[in-house]
Amino acid sequence: MSSKHIIVDPITRIEGHLRIEAVIDGNNVIKDAYASSTMFRGIETILKGRDPRDAGLLAMRICGVCTGTHYQRSIEAVENAFKVKIPKNARIVRNLMQGALYLHDHTVHFYHLHGLDWIDITQALKADPVKASQEALKWTETPYGTGVGELRAVQERLQKFVKQGRLGLFANGYWGNKHYKLTPEQNLIGVAHYLQALDLQRDMSKLMAIYGGKMPHPQSIVVGGVTCVQDIINPARNAEFKSILTKARNFIKNAYLADIAMAGTVYADEALDGTGAGLKNYMTYGGFRLDDNDFYKASLLFPSGVVVNGDLSKVIPFDQAKVTEDVTHSWYKAPAPQHPFNGTTIPEYTGLKKEADGLAYLKTEEKYSWIKAPVFGDTRVEVGPLARMVVGVASKDERITKYVTGFLDRLGHLLGLDKSAPAGVLFSTVGRTAARAIETEMMADVMMEWIDELAANVAAGDHSTWTEFDFDAVSKDAKGYGLEEAPRGALGHWVKVKDGKIENYQAVVPSTWNASPRDGKGRMGAYEAALIGTKVADPEQPLEILRTVHSFDPCIACAVHIVDTKGKELGSFKVSTSCSV
Repeated sequence: MSSKHIIVDPITRIEGHLRIEAVIDGNNVIKDAYASSTMFRGIETILKGRDPRDAGLLAMRICGVCTGTHYQRSIEAVENAFKVKIPKNARIVRNLMQGALYLHDHTVHFYHLHGLDWIDITQALKADPVKASQEALKWTETPYGTGVGELRAVQERLQKFVKQGRLGLFANGYWGNKHYKLTPEQNLIGVAHYLQALDLQRDMSKLMAIYGGKMPHPQSIVVGGVTCVQDIINPARNAEFKSILTKARNFIKNAYLADIAMAGTVYADEALDGTGAGLKNYMTYGGFRLDDNDFYKASLLFPSGVVVNGDLSKVIPFDQAKVTEDVTHSWYKAPAPQHPFNGTTIPEYTGLKKEADGLAYLKTEEKYSWIKAPVFGDTRVEVGPLARMVVGVASKDERITKYVTGFLDRLGHLLGLDKSAPAGVLFSTVGRTAARAIETEMMADVMMEWIDELAANVAAGDHSTWTEFDFDAVSKDAKGYGLEEAPRGALGHWVKVKDGKIENYQAVVPSTWNASPRDGKGRMGAYEAALIGTKVADPEQPLEILRTVHSFDPCIACAVHIVDTKGKELGSFKVSTSCSV
């Protein structure tokens, strides 16, 4: 049976540069897949020799999307090395800032990065706004922004774009592809929420800025605590946070969750057959401390652990000492897999190969990506919202189990089953997308508890935000790590300090785990494995590849940063201060 090689480069609607190569058979089923980042990361090298107290301000520049979480992890790695315990107010504020990033990141991901893999914009123009408004009631009792007038206004707005030829980001979709399954009315609902989410994300950014000073790249976290004292003790600032959170929570419950239920029902066949499942090995570092015990001894919102082969009956304990990075198929030099404390970042770019068709292909038998291949023990794993929900359920965490079970009950009802949808539906592209929405609802709810906890603690007279420490004493010879669950998954920063300066620094980020190439044993990374077995309706419009890869919410800039190894100029830009130019 003949096969065909598909190259999707660049993958759009992600952060950073990602290339996917897939081999499909005569039935258009993917039999092999390779993920390659075409950028180089150098932040770890830049950090060497710096004052460890400044590491967070530099490390957050790894990415402008995941900005706040790299900032916190870097600070916490140094705090762990120095054995500094932060005050309660600092812990809660950091949770609120990280939680705000979750709400913003997950909402933007589904609607503006992933939503167009499910929503056919052109079909929304064919919808009946009256029927669409009625359709919205099937998915929630209190629909968000789907009144007849609102939907008609959205449709008219789209029609103007079409008539004026100003489709913008809607111009190059795979519209009309056979794997778009929503009805015109369902598509109109999705488009309405897409546009409404554009407005809402501004408010969600304010949530982080209230305690962080600004967004992106907040400035209020320092080694030992936080600096936003006046915001913490000001009831008006806390009330503002809660007001915005209430608005965001309404959208999440009555738009985001409803749309996921709608899409999950329409695409139930793909969820049930496990399309996009991939490795089915899931890992979490654990995250969001719920008490003031020492680092990694506190109770956590997201438990740590590893689930292998989708077996929800067993959780393997997570141990950071078992994390290593393999560079067999990565454009780096290293004698063997390395633990981050001893990790190196030494480029070894070997290029692409030219074929007779004039195209450049990855050297898949050799090195083919700027992303390393992390391994836990001897297992390749997936990280992210799905991993957190799976490990949470397997750990019998009451809160996570309640939210996951609630969604599965709802899905089972919508599918006309006399029981919940099976938990196995989560092991799929649809399930991965649903897990992110389930988590977003849970995060919005628990943040309400945290903001009340902060207000009550301050009202009781506790205004402390920083713990003093003797830098000269603690920085002579120390090492530590900052582990947390970033929106996209397990994020870790490891630092070694010698005589007050950073001796070595390594970050292993969610997209390093998920977007990685094969390891030294030829085992696939999460993206690659998730594509195997997927049927592509039209090889010229590989919508299914985009849908599965986007379900991970790639953030390639977190894993790599760009360089031209030959010293050539990559581009020339002229910046004018005049808007008229």
